Amino acid sequence: MSIVILQLPDVKYSCEKRPRHCPYCRGEIFQRWGGNAERVKDPHLGEVWVYRYRCCQCRRTCRHYPEGIERAQQTRRMRAIAAVGWIFGMSYRCSSRYLSAFGISLSRMSIWRNVQQRALQLERDRQWNPVRVLGVDGAYLRGWGKTQPVLVAVDMGTGEPVTVGYVDEKDPQAVKKFLEPLMQRLGVSVIVTDDLSSYKQVAQALQLEHQICQFHVRRWVGLAVHELKESLPSEWIGVADEVRQILRDLPIEGDKRLVELSRQFPPSQWGRPGNEYAPVDRLRSMIVRLANNWAHFRVFDWQPDVPWTNNPTEQVIGKMKMRSRIVRGYKNWSGMASGLMVAGVSVA
Repeated sequence: MSIVILQLPDVKYSCEKRPRHCPYCRGEIFQRWGGNAERVKDPHLGEVWVYRYRCCQCRRTCRHYPEGIERAQQTRRMRAIAAVGWIFGMSYRCSSRYLSAFGISLSRMSIWRNVQQRALQLERDRQWNPVRVLGVDGAYLRGWGKTQPVLVAVDMGTGEPVTVGYVDEKDPQAVKKFLEPLMQRLGVSVIVTDDLSSYKQVAQALQLEHQICQFHVRRWVGLAVHELKESLPSEWIGVADEVRQILRDLPIEGDKRLVELSRQFPPSQWGRPGNEYAPVDRLRSMIVRLANNWAHFRVFDWQPDVPWTNNPTEQVIGKMKMRSRIVRGYKNWSGMASGLMVAGVSVA
């Protein structure tokens, strides 16, 4: 049986230390200026004690909140619990009813704001954290009445989403515009994607190392070989099997062997009047394509921190898709981006 452990923010009843700096003049010497109890919304605490301090330099007073408490009535722990309920599949109304069973009155709009704040916090936490290897993949999700394109970027070191964009992965210019600031801000030097041509163009334009997901390549090559073997002449079936085996073994000089195989084919008849794209021509085209992209299949060989598949990104997108099926629908991109970021994180 799976066990989920939630790491929630700590909340203290009272302050254990004095403030370090005055919020107005950055002074460091304070005089305690009274205190009072304040009601809060929290699963364990009904109230906390807040002290007021007077700065000896500018003579202004300020409140000093205990750990986990801010000016809002909800504690940080309460906001995290409300957001986690939404991640687990509850609607905002169901989350409100669920919390009411524990004596906590929280409206659905307050929970909605908690989810938005959680998404913004995730963006801020990851905004400047270095990411050398970035997984990128596209998805198509339901929003404001139709299917919308989304591009998801994931830190391949942690498996957590970095950001999402309203971008169609088939548009190279849009993908480049999305990735360029991430590369400059986070220090991205390698991207892991499927074998879509737009990613190859962007990686070349931005001078990024490009690892093509082996799961995607082996899947489409396996399906293509399976279909071709039904119509290929018997003398070419062994070549098709060898191509699939080369892709499984990924030898260092596999591209040279693929080139040798491509030279065994007779001149193509494709393009001449009355001739169709024959199975033999399709096999040769596939071999040439694999040989041209061979360097992108083996980046993980000389860079150990680069995975050979894009599975972490696929897992994040799976969480996002699962949550998007449950909600009634996103009404705009801002709401969709926040919902997807929160839904894509690991609950641990």
